[in-house]
Amino acid sequence: MNLIKIEQSRLNSGKYQFSVLGEDHPFQISLSSQNFSDGIELLHIRMEADAPVQPSPVEIVWHIPAVDIHGYWHPAAYRNRRLHVDWERELVSKATYSAPVGCLFNTMGRNRLTFAYSDALNAVGMLAGVHEETSVFKCSVKLFTEPMAPIRTYEAVLRLDARDIPYYESLNEVQRWWASLPGFEPAPVPEAAKLPVYSTWYSFHQKLNPEEIERQCRLAQDLGCRMVIVDDGWQTSDNARGYSYCGDWLVCAEKIADMRAHVERVHAIGLKYMLWYSVPFVGMKSDAWHRFEHKMLAVFETLGAGVLDPRYPEVREYTIGLYEKAVRDWDLDGFKLDFVDSFYATEETKDKRDPEMDFTSVPEAVDRLMSDVITRLKAIKSDILIEFRQNYVGPLMKKYGNMLRATDCPNDAVENRIRTIDVRLLSGDTAVHSDMIMWNPNEPLESAALQLINILFSVPQISVKLDQIPIEHLEMVSFWLSFWHEHRDAFIEGEFKPGKPDSLYATVCAETAEKRIICAYDDMVIRVGVQVPESLIVVNGTFHARLVLEIAEDMGAAEVEVRNVRGDVVDSFEMNFSAGIHSLQIPGAGLALIKREV
Repeated sequence: MNLIKIEQSRLNSGKYQFSVLGEDHPFQISLSSQNFSDGIELLHIRMEADAPVQPSPVEIVWHIPAVDIHGYWHPAAYRNRRLHVDWERELVSKATYSAPVGCLFNTMGRNRLTFAYSDALNAVGMLAGVHEETSVFKCSVKLFTEPMAPIRTYEAVLRLDARDIPYYESLNEVQRWWASLPGFEPAPVPEAAKLPVYSTWYSFHQKLNPEEIERQCRLAQDLGCRMVIVDDGWQTSDNARGYSYCGDWLVCAEKIADMRAHVERVHAIGLKYMLWYSVPFVGMKSDAWHRFEHKMLAVFETLGAGVLDPRYPEVREYTIGLYEKAVRDWDLDGFKLDFVDSFYATEETKDKRDPEMDFTSVPEAVDRLMSDVITRLKAIKSDILIEFRQNYVGPLMKKYGNMLRATDCPNDAVENRIRTIDVRLLSGDTAVHSDMIMWNPNEPLESAALQLINILFSVPQISVKLDQIPIEHLEMVSFWLSFWHEHRDAFIEGEFKPGKPDSLYATVCAETAEKRIICAYDDMVIRVGVQVPESLIVVNGTFHARLVLEIAEDMGAAEVEVRNVRGDVVDSFEMNFSAGIHSLQIPGAGLALIKREV
């Protein structure tokens, strides 16, 4: 391993030519490459200075030919899987936003290069962009783009995977790699985190009423929900959708006169109880504002609130104390901790120095805050539930919490599918929840059902008033939630094989040793695959009245049962599934259960 000056740092590993670019500063950099396995390479980076110094930006660059690469996946891509160009701004990840990983893939969904970085705490810029003049990808990892405490040494690892494997396998191995790193161990996931939820957000917004919440809980429990998340509004009588009254986190007595008794009644129904908090926001109309107005990272006049600065130990202790008191006083089962991604410094506050602060780096302070939150709450209730939402779904968030939810996409079934699958690709064993599903009560039944069918590979969250939808809608929800419960072993815990990212996961497959479930979300030929288990279930996530299956190898005779959107059996017959193309008549938003004769 050679010590090399940053202006001329280079390392030829055989497969990659690495360069390190940056301003002149006292650091010496050593690079070493390790062939971890065939196709996987680890680049070890070490920076060392004679004395602690605040680092300036450093960029690690390498190039690969733009050959057989047709799309780029990263955790915050949403519907945009396009190839980037090298002059674009890099995507910056940190503990509270996205994750330091990118995946170049081809049109068959095969991995061409997945690169991931071990420092998921600090701000890291990730880019894979086409260089127009040479038709090669410039790939880079940019470090120290945000202020951090002076350091004498810095070590990290860049993991590069160029194996010809499905993209989802390469990403799953990245999350397993992160989980194996010291300080990244994911939090245990209680069983309750893996069961359907009733949420009050879209159905109530801030207009909360305990009797009405409990009524919805009883109806939701009958349908298979096992938890309620009471969202924004419990802390204020103001229903204007702002955050002016966040910060004190006292129950609004006009809405919920006795929170402890209300939680007890929900528990008696059979549901766990989680409560929403905005972690960083302190409203200008709260008492806490006067205490903390000079300890803010930012102030948003339009929201009527500021963002607390976690670099102050007083801020962290105040925040954690609120949650501890809520668990003890109200017997809560968990928290929906929102807006964690708002913990970022502005130009005015990023270099702030105050003797009361014990951190310089905001990400390091957030890490301390969130680590202490789950440690101290687990000391009170060992199976405490903590939900975070996209985009703060990186490997450190799995250390702080045990539920990751797709970010808000009301009434958008397709976006909910895309977002839940994006999160699942890096989630490991952490429970992934859908955004709260809602729909217009005048929706055609099949259209309403797509809200559920599109999120079958996540834990469903429901947010409609169940006594205000048509009875046929209620029957539909009952069927699909019971279907989800019956096959949760495949949907949530089975082998997960989503379709191509550039096709927005038009098919998704999950299986166990006994069954394979394939959901089709577009009119296309569905490749059933090889070694089909005894039970094959095909879900029609379209309005077409048939699905076309391509059978790769002779399956022989099978019993076929076709069900409609409400689960009613509309046809049953025996069919010989020889190798080739087969068309099945399946109602829109229905399914077929195919059981092979063994």
